[in-house]
Amino acid sequence: MTQPVLTLSGVVFGWPGRAGFSLSVPEFSVTRGERVLLLGESGSGKSTLLSLICGTVLPREGTVEIAGTEITALSGGARDRFRAEQIGVIFQQFNLLPFGTVADNILLPLRFAPARRGRAGNARQAATALCHALGLPETVLQTRAGTLSVGQQQRVAVARALIGQPPLIIADEPTSALDADSQAAFLDLLFDQAEAQGTSLLMVSHDARLGARFDRVVQIGDIARTERPDP
Repeated sequence: MTQPVLTLSGVVFGWPGRAGFSLSVPEFSVTRGERVLLLGESGSGKSTLLSLICGTVLPREGTVEIAGTEITALSGGARDRFRAEQIGVIFQQFNLLPFGTVADNILLPLRFAPARRGRAGNARQAATALCHALGLPETVLQTRAGTLSVGQQQRVAVARALIGQPPLIIADEPTSALDADSQAAFLDLLFDQAEAQGTSLLMVSHDARLGARFDRVVQIGDIARTERPDP
């Protein structure tokens, strides 16, 4: 039986200062190597759920376990270190360092994650190999990230998330600004590299048309309940 890389059990969370707003997730898991699309409209709790998975906020009740570690039992500093080691994140706006080189951006997670750096082996060679696999020339490594096209920046963001083989990749609406052809090409690259590294992928989107590309599609309303204050 395939083991889960991510499990949420009995999770309840409420934002401080927003009386009445809460999110509860009775049970949710992602297995090793699985590609899961999480669908939900704006305001449905997707961002809160990602924050819980990444350990940037803690639930009031319940547990979040990633790669066999219950992150809800860790201190704040330990959660930060664990996130750097075990989770690769692809942000909607990429969040690259514009004045840093492509190499600087790809290698950035390894500065805070010694075990992940060890998994990468020769970090420079690993960055070069990822660029090649993602269709970027080796010469781009010394280029400032802020001078790249949007498509190139997106590929650099993927390489940064994948380097050092984290067991879980979180992708937050990474295709929202792309046309259909560009979406398909991006997903081809992302899936190929995630599969090559045995990495699980949880991608959040509001676009149900992407569902056919994933192993499983989950509506956030099917796994989570939200309550909001009266207007």
